[in-house]
Amino acid sequence: MKNRIRDLRVQKSWTQEDLAQAIGVSRQTINAIEKGKFDPSLPTAFRLSLLFETKIEEIFSFEED
Repeated sequence: MKNRIRDLRVQKSWTQEDLAQAIGVSRQTINAIEKGKFDPSLPTAFRLSLLFETKIEEIFSFEED
């Protein structure tokens, strides 16, 4: 799954640690999500959506391999 988390995070001048603390996950989790190595849980995706004030489908996009 592709995502725009890094772009959205950088627009707000947040570090991965800042974002992780804001949504209650580890910095390593943010790093893995940004690199596409880990798909977030639905609650985490909702927290990201609320934090960035955008729809989940505007953050994440599904692409088949």
